[in-house]
Amino acid sequence: MRLKLLETGQKPMAQTNNNTTNKLTNQELSIQISLSGLSFCILNRQSNSIVYLKESYFDKKCNPLEVLDYLKHLFNTEDVLNSHFDKVFIIHDNELSVQVPKPLFNEEGLADYLKFNSKILKSDYITYDIISENDIVNVYVPYININNFIYDKFGDFTFKHVSTVLIEEILRIEKNAKHLKFYVNIDKDHFEAIVVDNGKLLFYNTFNYASKEDFIYYILFVAEQLSLNPETFNLVLIGDIKAHDYLYNIAYKYIRNVDFGHRTDTFKFESMPATNYSNFTLLKSI
Repeated sequence: MRLKLLETGQKPMAQTNNNTTNKLTNQELSIQISLSGLSFCILNRQSNSIVYLKESYFDKKCNPLEVLDYLKHLFNTEDVLNSHFDKVFIIHDNELSVQVPKPLFNEEGLADYLKFNSKILKSDYITYDIISENDIVNVYVPYININNFIYDKFGDFTFKHVSTVLIEEILRIEKNAKHLKFYVNIDKDHFEAIVVDNGKLLFYNTFNYASKEDFIYYILFVAEQLSLNPETFNLVLIGDIKAHDYLYNIAYKYIRNVDFGHRTDTFKFESMPATNYSNFTLLKSI
């Protein structure tokens, strides 16, 4: 089963494996995996409640083997993660992705799409997600060692790239919009930039930053490349940011229209997220 999963890129919904009961629990687990940290969410579908929400950041940027060791440690120490789940969803959060217009997509050329803007190895497993809203194919490299571990633990599961979740949700939000929006989804040491205009994806990329100067430089660079005027375009911030923190302040210094986005979810929370725009991709994956 695992070999079939790796060879075809199938992403079936979670099912019970041989070590678990077939009884439905109404619980769904979502995990976001990056080299900077891990985020976990458990949804009780019956009560529409987020019963577990946890973020674990690493002291340094790790490699995929180190991330797997840390993930195993959390499964060994957090009893709630060893519950039975009706569905399991993994979000792969890295810079190894590229969006291809569906009419131009050829499944035989996955590596060719990535090699022009990402450093990939011959041994990398490459797969893709379909973003039907704009006829986009999102080609990317998942953390395959993480997928193998999750499959061994839970059986079949679903996985997507973080950019797929972001683009799908932002296109949904902006489906009927008549104006351009520049979204920035912020994490500890990187952010995703998504520009949509009249409900269509205009730009996507991810950038690493180590300072507020890096942060604003990349935003203004994208704006310049797209001929956007900082005095007129709308910048929408989501993710790990708050009003009047150092990233917000420098964005507001150079860009006139700065707002925060909204997840627009209806979940009940046993422990509230930091804001109504934080944990955006994690909560939008379930």
